[in-house]
Amino acid sequence: MAKGHTITIEEGDLHVRVVHDGRVLAESDRPLVLRETGCPVRYYLPAEDVRLDLLTPSDTHTHCPFKGTASYWSLPGAPDLVWSYPDPKPDVAAIKGHLCFYDVEVS
Repeated sequence: MAKGHTITIEEGDLHVRVVHDGRVLAESDRPLVLRETGCPVRYYLPAEDVRLDLLTPSDTHTHCPFKGTASYWSLPGAPDLVWSYPDPKPDVAAIKGHLCFYDVEVS
């Protein structure tokens, strides 16, 4: 990691729900909570808790020097709404097999 840049990942005990246009896209009681310097807290949800059948893979890929290359999924009218790191860097290997959404409800 770059000096002063940290990423921590811990198992969360919160209920995380993702709703878009009234449709539940994901719901999980076992999120990974990722905290990264300069970024909002993100909740990575196990793929089994995400309605992958509602999402379409996107051609978008971005690269993070700390996490690796992200792949994205879209909904009609909501491009690149979801992302994951299929082959994350070793320091964040725990997020493999998990997806992250921009907007979530946490309780």
